[in-house]
Amino acid sequence: MRLRSEKWFEVGTEPTAQHRAALRAMGHLPDAYAGKPIIGIANSWNDLNNCNLPHKHLVEAVKRGVIAAGGFPFEFHTISTAADFMMPSDLLYRNLMAMDVEEMIRAYPVDGVVLLCECDKTCPAQLMAVASANIPSLQLAAGHRSSGWFNGKRITYATDWWQLWDNFQAGKLTDAQWDYIEQNISCSLGGCAVMGTATTMKSISEILGMMLPGTSAIPATHAARTAAAEATGRRIVEMVQEDLRPSHLMTDAAFGNAIMLLGAMGGSTNALIHLTAIAGRLGIPLTLDTFADYLNRVPLLVDLQPSGQANMDDFHHAGGVGAVIYELLPLLNGRCLTATGQSINEVYSQAQTKAPGIIGSLEHPVAQGPTLTILKGNLAPDGAVIKTSACSPELTRHRGQAVVFRDYSDMLARIDQEGVVPNEDAVLVLQNSGPVGVPGMPEWGSLPIPRHLLEKGIRDMVRISDARMSGTGFGTVVLHVAPESAIGGPLALVEDGDEIELDLSHNILTLCVSDEELSRRRAQWRPSASAHHRGYPRLFIDHVLQAPEGCDFDFLRSPTDSLAPFIEPMVGKS
Repeated sequence: MRLRSEKWFEVGTEPTAQHRAALRAMGHLPDAYAGKPIIGIANSWNDLNNCNLPHKHLVEAVKRGVIAAGGFPFEFHTISTAADFMMPSDLLYRNLMAMDVEEMIRAYPVDGVVLLCECDKTCPAQLMAVASANIPSLQLAAGHRSSGWFNGKRITYATDWWQLWDNFQAGKLTDAQWDYIEQNISCSLGGCAVMGTATTMKSISEILGMMLPGTSAIPATHAARTAAAEATGRRIVEMVQEDLRPSHLMTDAAFGNAIMLLGAMGGSTNALIHLTAIAGRLGIPLTLDTFADYLNRVPLLVDLQPSGQANMDDFHHAGGVGAVIYELLPLLNGRCLTATGQSINEVYSQAQTKAPGIIGSLEHPVAQGPTLTILKGNLAPDGAVIKTSACSPELTRHRGQAVVFRDYSDMLARIDQEGVVPNEDAVLVLQNSGPVGVPGMPEWGSLPIPRHLLEKGIRDMVRISDARMSGTGFGTVVLHVAPESAIGGPLALVEDGDEIELDLSHNILTLCVSDEELSRRRAQWRPSASAHHRGYPRLFIDHVLQAPEGCDFDFLRSPTDSLAPFIEPMVGKS
């Protein structure tokens, strides 16, 4: 098999001689790498991303594994999407990171790549990139962080954080108690230790064959995480030798398996956007109807925050993703390949659930499904999504009067003003927070409960927006309303006092206003002018697709014919 990297280093041309000389300058002699698979390691840590920071050390274990298997490793760094710090939204930069990773793979002499991920958007960005690049690829997660304790109870970032913050806002916690919570709720580096977006996407990566079986749920502080890093380095060399590529693993059937795993875990609503974007790079259409079909097949099998009570340490000790896949085997396409090259049936048929109270079975689920529901109706003609498993049961069928906020700043300014939100029966509506509207579709969908209602003990209301919600969040929150309001979707036409009906028994979201009145409002509607006239935000606004299409860029959905260099033969330095 001819290696792709040989184009950079074969004897006989002046540019390739330059490449060999450049490696000699680093102390690498041709005998060290000639004829060996060259493995790129795309490292996404930086000092602002506490989730991914363990990769600063784990990368050395990956390199050991690559060398032990007969490959030659080269680490390179990419941008990182730190959800805790990026404003207004890390989703805005997911596509930029995907472009960064893809183009580094294209430009560098690598035969395979290990992708070091953890924080919410790093995992899908990398999968989007290698779906387009289509060279042998394998992900390694940093692992989830350790949880803390407060008043004799374990507290986990971030689901417990949101609940504790509501209590603080309601005056039920002192400043000193809140300061203690800040100091103790996150006790190590690593991702969120609940079924948020990071955990959801790591689990999906494993079932798609892009992460080694059994490695997605290992804690960041566990020695097994380092062993997983070395094993990943070994395996990627074998994948190059086998020519096992993302397109062989991430098939139509594999995405069906991934959606059922998503539902069984009570995973993040964000996964709908990410899976659609990844599949779109491979020419595989995932519609909201496709999601509904697969989600309706599975109940909730995992008692894990925010849909349950346990955290990721409990989940790991209960058998992790492997145990859930084992329970789902009767529903899955077991012929799909794992990262080992073996089928799902071969790899997971012996997995065991070690704690039945945390991981249930199809016969005895934690709760009936679906855990995620696709909504349609005149308020969301192209669809919306709600995390059914995290809803308040009494609000799953609700009719109330809208309180409309035209954007996030308007909401922050007025949410606690007297008389704006009259009572808990109101429906809070946030406009202009979608892919184009901000831009970047921030996690603003879980609108805060007004302070006067928090003080009365109210912890949930129906909330509707074209924004997203943290995968760690909870509540009766309708998200991803499409088309979004910034481009004239029906959400833009909602006015204060309009009645809105949510009916999860029929999967309907209805704006109870006549077609004639909506037509009148539509004729008067005008889009808001964007403040972004240049740079990446302008590019994003001009080319981002809507939520049901994955929020990828329209020009990135076309398949790439080849990852050959742009000019053949390779040019040397300018």
